[in-house]
Amino acid sequence: MHKQPLIYILISAALFGISPPLAKLLVKNIPPITLAGLLYLGAFAGLSLYSIVRGLISTETIRSTNLKKGDLPWLFGAILSGGIIAPICLMFGLNQISGFTTSLLLNLEGVFTAVIAVFFFRENAGRRLWLALLCMTVAGVFLTWDSSQGKFNLTGPVLVALSMICWGIDNNLTRNISTRNPMQIARIKGLVSGLISISLAYALGAGIKWNLSVLYALLLGSFSYGISLVFFIKALEGLGSFRAGIFFGLAPFIGAATSLLLLQEWIGWVMFPAIMLTVGGVWLISTEKHLHLHLHQEEIHTHLHNHKDIHHIHEHERIVCEPHVHEHRHFEEDHVHSHWPDTHHRHGH
Repeated sequence: MHKQPLIYILISAALFGISPPLAKLLVKNIPPITLAGLLYLGAFAGLSLYSIVRGLISTETIRSTNLKKGDLPWLFGAILSGGIIAPICLMFGLNQISGFTTSLLLNLEGVFTAVIAVFFFRENAGRRLWLALLCMTVAGVFLTWDSSQGKFNLTGPVLVALSMICWGIDNNLTRNISTRNPMQIARIKGLVSGLISISLAYALGAGIKWNLSVLYALLLGSFSYGISLVFFIKALEGLGSFRAGIFFGLAPFIGAATSLLLLQEWIGWVMFPAIMLTVGGVWLISTEKHLHLHLHQEEIHTHLHNHKDIHHIHEHERIVCEPHVHEHRHFEEDHVHSHWPDTHHRHGH
């Protein structure tokens, strides 16, 4: 494995991981709805700046398939669930609980993404997924304990869990347009989500107090939501979605460590069983293997791909850059290998 993709995914995970504790500092001065909007506007700004700089310094162009009219319902659903509701719930949750607790609860996103895919998109689920869900649920119960008051605090963890459910819905909806230009999707999502959340904040009388906190929020969104995505996309080429997802799972733990160091948060003895259960849940879901004889129907489509993928071994008349986009045919084939419910493995069981 080349080291460069690994470096990319670790940078991506670190940038996203530090967002909960830093947002915890910002939410003291910025209303939650306003902060959610600023983070996504910052993401749009960061991605736009990257695109401009990349266009100026690089002569190589990688053409991706842009969104089509039929993709808009999926995109709007993803914006509503993952771009508006999820970050607002997360910011309100941060108001109630520590950055450490919030960071660990971020691991629920992967579990809820899988559970939603099973129930609503009829994907296959093994025993490890349900054991991972059990571990995460018990860990969440531990994290609801407020040691300072000696009682359970359900409001904050429930809000964070709700945001993870919404991001799980977002992930499943975005999966249906995953072959489109990821940069275009992310920029539209950042701009539309940010503007709607800011407008909602003004409508509710929150608005924006223009000070340094606003600049910090935009910078945080630019790096943790925007540039982080750029590095994640770059890592996908060398690692693939499965391995990239596993390494990105470090983000919540990076956030938890940042909370302990930066905010000096100590939530009591419950943090130790919560960490152990969370690590166990991540290990279970990341080591699940799915292997059986499956049939690929003949298909002609266009999307970004590279020839390292077993399903895209075909010839070109001239040398092409990796990754690249063109219309290509998949001939009917049946074979056995470990696989996940990606673009080429959405089949029944």
